[in-house]
Amino acid sequence: MGATVSGPLVVVGDALLDRDVSGVVGRVAPDAPVPVLDERSASERPGGAGLAALLAAAQETEVALVTGLADDAGAARLAELVTGAGIELYPIHLPGATAEKIRLRAGGQTLLRLDRGGDPQPPDEPAEAVLELLSRARAILVSDYGRGLVRQATLRAALAEATAPVVWDPHPRGPAVVPGVRLATPNLTELRALTGDAGAGSGLSTATRAGHELRRRWRVGAVAVTMGPDGAVLCHSGGTPLVVPPPSPVAHVEDTCGAGDRFAATAALALGDGASTAEAVQAAVEAASAYVAAGGAAGLHRAPEPPRPAEAARSAEELVAKVRADGGTVVATGGCFDILHAGHLATLQAARRLGDCLVVCLNSDRSVRGLKGPERPVHPEQDRARLLAALDCVDAVVVFDEPTPHQVLARLRPDVWVKGGDYAGDGAPELPEAELVRRWGGRVVTVPFLAGRSTTGTISAARQRGLHLVKGAV
Repeated sequence: MGATVSGPLVVVGDALLDRDVSGVVGRVAPDAPVPVLDERSASERPGGAGLAALLAAAQETEVALVTGLADDAGAARLAELVTGAGIELYPIHLPGATAEKIRLRAGGQTLLRLDRGGDPQPPDEPAEAVLELLSRARAILVSDYGRGLVRQATLRAALAEATAPVVWDPHPRGPAVVPGVRLATPNLTELRALTGDAGAGSGLSTATRAGHELRRRWRVGAVAVTMGPDGAVLCHSGGTPLVVPPPSPVAHVEDTCGAGDRFAATAALALGDGASTAEAVQAAVEAASAYVAAGGAAGLHRAPEPPRPAEAARSAEELVAKVRADGGTVVATGGCFDILHAGHLATLQAARRLGDCLVVCLNSDRSVRGLKGPERPVHPEQDRARLLAALDCVDAVVVFDEPTPHQVLARLRPDVWVKGGDYAGDGAPELPEAELVRRWGGRVVTVPFLAGRSTTGTISAARQRGLHLVKGAV
């Protein structure tokens, strides 16, 4: 990733005023067969390009919004919400009325959406300050919501001349992109409408086929097709698309409104920081998935949860408590697991068979350096923990910073502490954790290991063959 470029992320597009009215439905109207919503709360937020700017500003970066504003109360409220979030506002005068979307909600579901504002009107000419802003942008996100702002000729010319990377989030009713766009980000439904693709075959085949067609037609650098819970498909100049799944499935989707904006804003910021297109799309999928998991747009008004700095440890403790409550056996093992190999896997699989859950106590990067020297670990603790957690035989991973796992063991109090068989044998010293584990009635055991497998041996063999392991490399 290259050096960060100074200047704001500039969001250009149609801003709306979104209002959510939430309540309870407990009866049907006597004069019509419709539910009656008893209002309990109401919230307002910027919508459209305004929401994209709001989500970008939440990432603690400088954001400016170029949008059309009418002369009415809705525009005044929209401007208040945008500037109140720390976003610089560059309005272009818009004839007519401000577009508003009012959603009536109950039980986490939208019952009805009411749109106001009428047909869009062509905006006035942008001020010179808008053109100057685009020329010094760190990155530009065009958030087209089909109301005509990005059809404005002077604005389009300035976007085409911009030196910053441009991400274009299109709308089927909007115009084609300007020349030089780095990345277009339609969702699958928008992509089919933009290309006229009938959608034959799977979603992946449609995204690939239509994504390449849109890329050729618009002559953009790449097209990232957002696929909802399936992540995104990146169609670039190579023939093989890059499929980026979400980091983990979302168990319950409360509100996906704004997920596309979160995706596009994150991609634009990443490109502005020098990331490759593939890296930007991967970051965008992760950010959009986290946004939806947190409740989407509805979560913007939710009180933040208290920080949980020891999230992994707390999850492991919760797992241990549940297994114990069910009368099960808690098994734990530990180590650096720097370069995961078949010997590690054999130990982990054998350990898991000894009980009802397996918790891996993982040495942190600082702990590994203290034990193995300044050139270790090869892989950072986040990567090592992620690989371990992906194994079916591992139920939880806890990272500890100390030279030994004594503190984490004292918290978890496993019934069985397991080490690989390379610690066993005649004359082998007793494990330093053994006395501690026995204090609560735990057992210390070793399991068979695969001879000749070790991280140190793997590194040594690689060096002898002329392969140089670099930290973070695969």
